[in-house]
Amino acid sequence: MALTSVSVAKPSFSVNAISNAYCKPGTMDSPPVKIVSVGDSQLFGTKISTSTTLSMPARTLQTRKMIAVAKVSKGSVPPSFNLKNQDGRMVNLSKFKGKPVVLYFYPADETPGCTKEACAFRDSYEKFKRAGAEVIGISGDSPESHKAFAKKYRLPFTLLSDEGNKLRKEWGVPGDFFGSLPGRETYVIDKKGVVQLVYNNQFQPEKHVDETLKMLQSL
Repeated sequence: MALTSVSVAKPSFSVNAISNAYCKPGTMDSPPVKIVSVGDSQLFGTKISTSTTLSMPARTLQTRKMIAVAKVSKGSVPPSFNLKNQDGRMVNLSKFKGKPVVLYFYPADETPGCTKEACAFRDSYEKFKRAGAEVIGISGDSPESHKAFAKKYRLPFTLLSDEGNKLRKEWGVPGDFFGSLPGRETYVIDKKGVVQLVYNNQFQPEKHVDETLKMLQSL
């Protein structure tokens, strides 16, 4: 069985070899994947310094993929929440009923990809306001971290602290690379509280803004 190696130089991240971990024809097993080294990934803003070899049957990979399917999907009404914002005040999703909500989960404050995404939402914030929509960012960072992040980049929208990633798990936000990296997923919820768009794109953070604005224009 051949060994596929992925060697990633800082700051970029290569996913070609991982995506080539396919099953051999006529077998149920996939080749082992070895992550030699990963630096500070510009795409994920996540530091991984250990060398890891992953070897698992394709049926296991398929099972994990099934687990990663989002529980909150288009046409569903997502469960509500009570989370602290960057000022330490509790915010409930029901507070925004009657207006569209753009709610995006991101991995972490101050990481390259997440900073690009936040600034893209900031730069298009007036367009969201004209559409009558609220923008909410959610990550596992503390309210204090969110406050510093929002102040540094002049973010005009709400950031919520999902400590322990409990809401992320409840909503079924899928992770990347076998769940080892937090996923980047955006939801557009209409005035009635129904999800109209679920958009997942880890590699192009700014695309989340484009796709959500398109959806808002069609509501």
